[in-house]
Amino acid sequence: MTPPAPPRAVSARLPDFPWDSLADHRRTARTHPDGIVDLSVGTPVDPTPSVVRHALAAATDSPGYPATIGTPALREAYVGWLARRFDVQGVDATDVLATIGSKELISSLALHLGLGPGDAVVIPQIAYPTYEVGARLAGCDVIVSDSTTALGPQAPALLWLNSPSNPTGRVLPTAHLSKVVAWARERGTLVVCDECYLESSWEGGRPVSVLHDSVNGGSLEGVLAVHSLSKRSNIAGYRAGFAAGDPQVVAELLAVRKNLGLMMPGPQQAACVAALDDDLHVDEQRALYARRRAMLREALEGAGFRIEHSAGSLYLWVTRDEPCRDTVAWFAERGILVAPGDFYGAAGAQHVRITFTATDERVAAGCARLA
Repeated sequence: MTPPAPPRAVSARLPDFPWDSLADHRRTARTHPDGIVDLSVGTPVDPTPSVVRHALAAATDSPGYPATIGTPALREAYVGWLARRFDVQGVDATDVLATIGSKELISSLALHLGLGPGDAVVIPQIAYPTYEVGARLAGCDVIVSDSTTALGPQAPALLWLNSPSNPTGRVLPTAHLSKVVAWARERGTLVVCDECYLESSWEGGRPVSVLHDSVNGGSLEGVLAVHSLSKRSNIAGYRAGFAAGDPQVVAELLAVRKNLGLMMPGPQQAACVAALDDDLHVDEQRALYARRRAMLREALEGAGFRIEHSAGSLYLWVTRDEPCRDTVAWFAERGILVAPGDFYGAAGAQHVRITFTATDERVAAGCARLA
């Protein structure tokens, strides 16, 4: 009997983990006398809102298994948030699935939908790396494109959108979203829009969700949105995300996730209800970020950098028209760590991504070094 072939190494199936390539620059930045100013990863640093922490504490007596789809209270709170904050009226609680953060869903989506070799997944030219990781993990072909026209007659299985964008902060207009949805429906392509930064908009008004009638024509067919409470409510450590949209797609994902035991823990579900129902902490946090963003923007422009897009999300997309790794090294020499744009695709090779999620003190320190 022939023994089974050994599994392929992760390196043969997936791209290199990008953050590993910053080790030398991180070491350089740490040598600064006043310590490193880490503006590379957009992790929340401000306290988790008390209303959320109290709800979590009150729900810690949780002896039974949680509902995979999410409790009725959680899904109703999510639907209420969509309606209240983004005028989304066409989503029912049965169209909602709780997830263990958004990255877990994004990385596993193609695999859980049964996609594989021979199926194509379209990702943006400048994109969150996990879209590609999820496609490659399932064995799919990856197409990099921002234009449905350039795709010609192809009928990909899955097309990713991201608005507001990580890393560029670009917000896609309603007309563009609607055009992509219509194009995809003609081909049987599922459109999935990563909207994890929907609450983080700075210029041009509120972003529009693909779940809004103005985008999808009042039908959720072929449309899925991904949301997260990590940045909105400072609960990245709680791993709280959601998918909502096409009922058939949600049902398929639920069936898979039941078999795999993928459930948001019960206490976290109760905490998420409190987070979704409360707008005050979101507006207060947004004001903090707006102040930090303004400080960094002024300092960066004063240092000769140009900021592009950046109308939404928690990042500034920055360039001075040189290779991004040279820019990263320049910042590291000043004790500041930023993310190179080539993390997110070849089209980002002359940009860096700079987050403003650091503390007031660290942002001020970074601005002083740029001066």
